[in-house]
Amino acid sequence: MSFSVIDREMMSRALQLAAKGRYTTSPNPAVGCVIVADGEIVGEGYTRPAGGNHAEIEALQSVADAQGSTAYVTLEPCSHSGKTGPCASALIDAAVARVVIACEDPNPEVAGKGIKLLQDAGIEVACGLFEDQARDLNKGFIKRHEQGLPWVLVKMAASLDGRTAMASGQSQWITTPAARKDVQRLRAASCAIITGIGTQLMDDPSLTVRITNEDVGVEDSLRQPLRVVVDSKLQMSPEARMFAQPGSVLVATIDGDEQRNKAEALKQAGADIVFLPARDGHVDLHALLVELAERECNSVMVEAGAGLAGAFVAEGLLDELVCYWAPKLFGSDARPMFGLPIKTIDAHLALSVQDIRQIGEDIRVTLYPDKDY
Repeated sequence: MSFSVIDREMMSRALQLAAKGRYTTSPNPAVGCVIVADGEIVGEGYTRPAGGNHAEIEALQSVADAQGSTAYVTLEPCSHSGKTGPCASALIDAAVARVVIACEDPNPEVAGKGIKLLQDAGIEVACGLFEDQARDLNKGFIKRHEQGLPWVLVKMAASLDGRTAMASGQSQWITTPAARKDVQRLRAASCAIITGIGTQLMDDPSLTVRITNEDVGVEDSLRQPLRVVVDSKLQMSPEARMFAQPGSVLVATIDGDEQRNKAEALKQAGADIVFLPARDGHVDLHALLVELAERECNSVMVEAGAGLAGAFVAEGLLDELVCYWAPKLFGSDARPMFGLPIKTIDAHLALSVQDIRQIGEDIRVTLYPDKDY
């Protein structure tokens, strides 16, 4: 299907609007909508936090009369009633003449039904304009509905020689404040932050988002992601710092008498405990991701030491790796980035570079595993 120059310009604008919701709309997708009449934008909007207006409603409310207009939407308009009414019906009621959609919604409650509603009402529908960009913007939402798993981003901060901590475990601070502030943006865009009990006991982290909506240029308030501690033996103390922070804490452990006996104290401290299957004596990470997807987590970020980070990689659960490289050398006695035993060159994990940029004095590299991972 061919699209005009004006189609491309307007969908580009819709994608820009959608990006405004990437920190705030979860578990809903980030969607943008532009309404055009006689080649001019007459209304626009983006999806607000869960329970608020979807992009199409925001855009329609800013237009006095949308009859005969074209609506550009980055994701298929919904066809079901949840906390809000169906957007496809709202477009029909507004008598728009044409709807251009970047990509279909994989949510089984929609999945083509919104398009059919529009077409049955006599509205011209065109799909696929900037589909890759739209899917990338909502890669977590799409993966959750297509695979039943959240998008998994592993974040590492390392010296130039690939070391994440000294032999003693000391790791604060490898990178500069600019890089650490950038990590806050990654946290803000994540539904959950996963760490291991080793990191929790060593650093007693808060794992909170410590930037504001003004810092990332959005109108709606940022949420605190769910904090997840993988703790097979339930060693976490009820006095852990994260229990005093805003937001929720989930402790993932395996089922056993020892864990059951310790669980009540953590519950009293404010933890939610989930008992999961064991894999080689540790929490089954795939089962953990399924649990998080069922809790409507679209994307999760792993901030952990070499053991847990390496386990996510070794078990084929990595979707994205973000490394912050500091221009420092820590030496051969310091701890490596991953506990990942690879014996031969042929057994390596190939990664493709998506983005490289300088953040303060550090270098941030974003990588995806190759498709045969």
